Amino acid sequence: MEAARDLFVTHGYAQVTMGHVARSAGVATKTLYASVGTKTELLHALLAADVADSRTTELYDEVVRCEDLASAVACLAHGTRGNTERFASSIDLLYACMASDDKAREVWDYVVTQYRQALREVAQHLVATGVVAPPLDVDGTADRLWLCFGLSAWRSLVVDCGWSYDDAERLLARQAVNLLEDPVPAGGA
Repeated sequence: MEAARDLFVTHGYAQVTMGHVARSAGVATKTLYASVGTKTELLHALLAADVADSRTTELYDEVVRCEDLASAVACLAHGTRGNTERFASSIDLLYACMASDDKAREVWDYVVTQYRQALREVAQHLVATGVVAPPLDVDGTADRLWLCFGLSAWRSLVVDCGWSYDDAERLLARQAVNLLEDPVPAGGA
């Protein structure tokens, strides 16, 4: 699978064939198809492994142990930063291939669904413990967490703007606390 990841990242998902992956891995193309299925199934397996290795259970447990909103958000910021940094090549791969492959888009949707569910579980805890502003419910809290810690937030700052992960983590944590303490902007609904 690592041979496939390296090829997909280096040459682009659309440009790599299963034959390329098989040669790089030192196996026959038939063997590769028999063991992983199609190229899309291979991509899904790569990214599902990343999701499984994302340490979301441990991160949730750390957030739950925090006693106030700022500590919980700082913990969440650090944990999501760690995952985003560790899986940067996979995230870049997804961004690059989902525009050219409908099946890759399905994989993207799977990753986003898993990530949003993890943030929703954190939101449920924050609402249940009463550390967010009273008008916020689980959906509103989860949406704000996604805005601050979702894949696009990290990518916008680190990739598009060239920020360091340290600077992005500090800003996103501050923004999340602000959005969860004062959820209605002045003049807004």
